[in-house]
Amino acid sequence: MALWIITGASRGIGLEMVRQLTARGDDVIAACRTRTEDLAAVGCEIVDGVDVTSDEGAARLAQAVGDRTIDVLVNNAGLLISDNLSSLDFDNALAQYQVNALGPLRITRAVLDRLQEGSKIGIITSRVGSLGDNSTGGNYGYRMSKAAANMAALNLSIELRARGIAVFALHPGYVRTEMTRHHGNIDPDVAARGLIMRLDELGMDQSGTFWHAEGYPLPW
Repeated sequence: MALWIITGASRGIGLEMVRQLTARGDDVIAACRTRTEDLAAVGCEIVDGVDVTSDEGAARLAQAVGDRTIDVLVNNAGLLISDNLSSLDFDNALAQYQVNALGPLRITRAVLDRLQEGSKIGIITSRVGSLGDNSTGGNYGYRMSKAAANMAALNLSIELRARGIAVFALHPGYVRTEMTRHHGNIDPDVAARGLIMRLDELGMDQSGTFWHAEGYPLPW
């Protein structure tokens, strides 16, 4: 039985990943800022008070993990504040950077000593952060923070390769969640299923790559 940690687990894609992993018998630690009734109903271990923008939140998660070995760490917590050049608010852009780009690094560093050879790290990013796949523009804060998250994934993959820890950037698709105001092409359960499949099958040979949840690589 594998131990998975999912951040941003109280709703959306994170909640669906927790549901599916728990249902198939994996051990799951659901990390979130505030637990919800939907999350509590899953019946897994919940660690609330985990704000990925604070060292205290990351430490709270690390303390809950204790001396257990983490098989898969999924940095899923995210923030989207839509903008264009005329409406861009720099404080909002920084807030997205704190959650989307620095959050995965803060969480990963906090639990790094609980990862071992064979462990995997997934950073749930977005193809809107791809420099080679931008054809529409807009959403400066979100795009730039996700581009930084992609770099974080690539950097981590290089630094952790010697320890046998694989790292992937993962695009879930355009998912109908509260974050997207329920716009999108797929529902969270479909995205979650694809992300779990990718994390199950990808290994060290693919570490440092960017994948769509549907199973094909994306350009950085």
